[in-house]
Amino acid sequence: MIWMLTLAMGTVVTVGVYLAFSRDLLRCLIGLALLGNGVNLLLFGSGRFSSTLAPVIEKSRGILPEAAPALPQALVLTAIVIGFALLCFSLVLALAIMARGGSIDVEKLRSAEPESDDPLRPELEDRR
Repeated sequence: MIWMLTLAMGTVVTVGVYLAFSRDLLRCLIGLALLGNGVNLLLFGSGRFSSTLAPVIEKSRGILPEAAPALPQALVLTAIVIGFALLCFSLVLALAIMARGGSIDVEKLRSAEPESDDPLRPELEDRR
């Protein structure tokens, strides 16, 4: 089971990094979402997989050392909700950028920026 989770986590993170370095804005957003899901798998994998007992403890039993830990599950659930909300906001923002800028290509969007007087900002090749 742990090998399957490790392989899935590695695949999700690899695809996420590949898509995050894309020039297409929507692919970048999907890549960042996949990276977040890879981190969720890592957090989920930090718990034990050998236990099938619920983390709920009856009053008379005391401490159960073989119970599944509840903290990684709670962290992953919270991260899923926050990641989904961030993805929805980012997609709406990307659609607004696409409607205003006319493109979702990152290089075209960067060349549409106004000129800057900042000496530390590098010049674009298209403006030279």
